[in-house]
Amino acid sequence: MTRKPRVFSGIQPSGNLHIGNYLGAIQQWVAGQGQKTNFICIVDLHAITVPQNPADLRRQTRELAALLLACGIDPQQTTLFVQSHVRAHAECSWVFSCITPLGWLERMTQYKAKAQKQESVMTGLLTYPVLMAADILLYDADEVPVGEDQKQHIELTRDLAQRFNYLFGETFVIPKPVIRESGARIMGLDDPTVKMSKSETARGHAIRIIDDPDEIRWAIKRAVTDSFNEIRFSDDPERAGVNNLLQIYELLTGRSRPEIEAHFAGKGYGALKRELAEVVIEALRPIRERYYQLMDDPAELDRILAIGAEQARAVAEPKMTLILERVGFVLPKDRR
Repeated sequence: MTRKPRVFSGIQPSGNLHIGNYLGAIQQWVAGQGQKTNFICIVDLHAITVPQNPADLRRQTRELAALLLACGIDPQQTTLFVQSHVRAHAECSWVFSCITPLGWLERMTQYKAKAQKQESVMTGLLTYPVLMAADILLYDADEVPVGEDQKQHIELTRDLAQRFNYLFGETFVIPKPVIRESGARIMGLDDPTVKMSKSETARGHAIRIIDDPDEIRWAIKRAVTDSFNEIRFSDDPERAGVNNLLQIYELLTGRSRPEIEAHFAGKGYGALKRELAEVVIEALRPIRERYYQLMDDPAELDRILAIGAEQARAVAEPKMTLILERVGFVLPKDRR
């Protein structure tokens, strides 16, 4: 019997999840449940490539799990787990590091951008894509939903899989990136030329998933637009702000672009912002309510994550054993 396509997604427990994360990634994950075999990993090992406060990391890991569940991730259909709960991720990353040319890592655009902002670059920042490759390849993932800015990392993952297969025999599925045509890059409300960011703390930059209604209205009311005062979709960089608002409206309502443009014909940006704010508030209301219910029951959260880790280990551990065997290690009894 042909197995369902496997999909692997990772998300860091740092910063605050915003509507861009929801529309660009989480909504896809929820929609794909049942159709494919889904693995969603809270990548806390990736998070420590930059300094972290230990208490904050623990708190944010649970908060992220609660948010994902509140957004509709169903642990009955999706394996949701914490990266550090599955030792194979770190083991596989080391093996891959030993076959990865340094030049492959130094050309990563995200590494170069982040390294320029730091006085001293930690090794983990350089080898981040190797760990990402391990995350994906351990589960024989066929698809990896990512934003355009992560596509280069998937290309490196494919290169590593092919290199390992060449050196040690056919071992890994070659994954492909899946980039959503609309909504993959929701831009900042205060600056529509940059992607909405979890790490940006300026008020009005993003709509966070757990923002209250008044905060959502405030942020959208002050969103950057333009002087054209015409509500239509456009690729014109000068109209990026309005296009960004329209993309959010499109993705939350499911209405077609011609229908949306006809709906707002003859109306001003104030009308668009007021209606969009209410659409966002109603879309996020049940998510916020479920999130706070889950956060009030940490034992239940830990139970769900423990089940997810067990399910992930059932796939990753046999794969890791095969990797070690192919490389030439003498396996201990518990791995034979």
